[in-house]
Amino acid sequence: YATRKRARKVGRKVTFEEKRQITQWTIDHEYNYQAAAEKFNVSYQRVYSWVRKYQRTHDLESLQDNRGRHKGKTPTNEVERLRQEVRQLKAKAKEREVQIAFAKKLVEIHNR
Repeated sequence: YATRKRARKVGRKVTFEEKRQITQWTIDHEYNYQAAAEKFNVSYQRVYSWVRKYQRTHDLESLQDNRGRHKGKTPTNEVERLRQEVRQLKAKAKEREVQIAFAKKLVEIHNR
C-alpha cells in the first residue's frame, strides 16, 4: 500500500500593507474570514489572527512584524549615546575581571 503524506503548503509572504488591507476588507465584509482567505490567497488562520490582533489593540500598526529588529532603543542624543557607551565599557571591564579571576584560580589549582 502506498501511503500519501500531505505536503504542507507553505504560505506566501504578506507585507504589512497587505495585512492592513486584508484585515480591513474582512471587517468591512462582516468578518467573512473564509472569503478573505480565498480572495487574498492566505490561510483562514492567518486572517483570523490578524483580525483578532487588530480587535485587541484597535491599532492597525499592531499587525507590524517586528521579528529581527534590534530590541535596544537607539540613543536619541549625545548624552544617551555616551551613557550607553559607559555601560558597555563597564560590562567589558567586569567580564575582563571575571576572566582574570578565573585564570588565577586555574593556575592555583594547576600548581597544587
